[in-house]
Amino acid sequence: MKIKRFEDIIAWQKARELNINVFSIFAQHKNYGFRDQILRASLSIMNNIAEGFERQTNKEFIQFLYISKGSAAEVRSMLYLAKDFNYISENKFNELYDRVVEITKLISGFIKSL
Repeated sequence: MKIKRFEDIIAWQKARELNINVFSIFAQHKNYGFRDQILRASLSIMNNIAEGFERQTNKEFIQFLYISKGSAAEVRSMLYLAKDFNYISENKFNELYDRVVEITKLISGFIKSL
């Protein structure tokens, strides 16, 4: 199946869902530096998928997918801090962490397919 729009990419869809969750938890957080960093990193996952797709060359798309994977790693790292600082529960950490790992695996598989 040929993907015609970035909105059809499962990794982008999952990253969008992740953003909804991350924003619902951290958008009103008082630690502004932490909040801004995790929100930007989370947004970067889906936005780099979209931007890379629109470049319409596999070479550039792959480059943006790697950036997206890096942003996913940043979100995972920030989630550890959120748990360490008791900003989120262990259960919420596990839920979000698992989502990010799933997105990372989808992106990796997508890179291999290109």
